[in-house]
Amino acid sequence: MVKQSLRIGNQSGLHLRPAGQLCQKALEYQSIVHMVIGEKDYNLKSVLSVLSAQVTCPTDIELVCSGADEEKALKEIGLFLAEEK
Repeated sequence: MVKQSLRIGNQSGLHLRPAGQLCQKALEYQSIVHMVIGEKDYNLKSVLSVLSAQVTCPTDIELVCSGADEEKALKEIGLFLAEEK
């Protein structure tokens, strides 16, 4: 399992369009990919889960990946989340 703390860079947060894009990105990997905000855990392969987090800018999250391609998933999804969309 690998983890990375980061701040959401999208000024609008994770509304429907970026949430969908994030899920598509997460689905590219075999690893389990989720984000932790406070005490809550959200599955990044589920649009409904991401939307239920109600992420606004700026929000600090912890990105957690575990599985066969966890390092690659962490790096690429981390870069994706840090970009302005």
